[in-house]
Amino acid sequence: MTFRNREEAGKRLAKLLDEYAGKNAVVLGIPRGGVVVAAQVAAELGAPLDVVIPRKLGAPGQPELAIGAVAAGGDSVVLDERAVEYLGVTQEYLRREVARQREEIARRSKEYREGRPPVAVDGRPVIVVDDGIATGYTMLAAVRATKLRGPSAVIVAAPVAAMQSLEMLRREADAVVYVIAPTALLSVGSWYEQFEQTTDDEVKSLLAEHGELEHVG
Repeated sequence: MTFRNREEAGKRLAKLLDEYAGKNAVVLGIPRGGVVVAAQVAAELGAPLDVVIPRKLGAPGQPELAIGAVAAGGDSVVLDERAVEYLGVTQEYLRREVARQREEIARRSKEYREGRPPVAVDGRPVIVVDDGIATGYTMLAAVRATKLRGPSAVIVAAPVAAMQSLEMLRREADAVVYVIAPTALLSVGSWYEQFEQTTDDEVKSLLAEHGELEHVG
């Protein structure tokens, strides 16, 4: 089973989330590709769309090798402890890398929202959406950052999610919703017929189209 593209995947995912229609829910997409999926969910549920932006933490000298992830908020750092120990990553390096990625998160948040404040989530159910979940670290960082903002519930949602990541996410989220959960997920893109890279302009356009008309800071 594969998805034609992110739009179709979002529509299929939305059918599994219909219980949140009319519940004052907020949909948060993880940029970039997750926002395309999230926009379909938001449209189907009649919910506003916003972003939550986790960033992977790169290993020393190997920035493409992830040793964890971080999102906005003090308790939103997630580490792959085995990788940190194996690579001998120091606390000082982690402190600098977390600070660097938080600066990038702040920059992207400002760029994507184009001057609009974040959609208020306090007291509301929040659905955090990505186009796929592999290791689960970036989604876990997004969940922890979202929980700091006082929602009534946090729901993880993705069209495809690695089975081994689901248990970790269930321990932190109130619910985990997915269409497909393969035992092995080497590449999220392999589950899509079309998986082109989403641009920043597309993200901004979708947020402007599906955002909440009246924002509360």
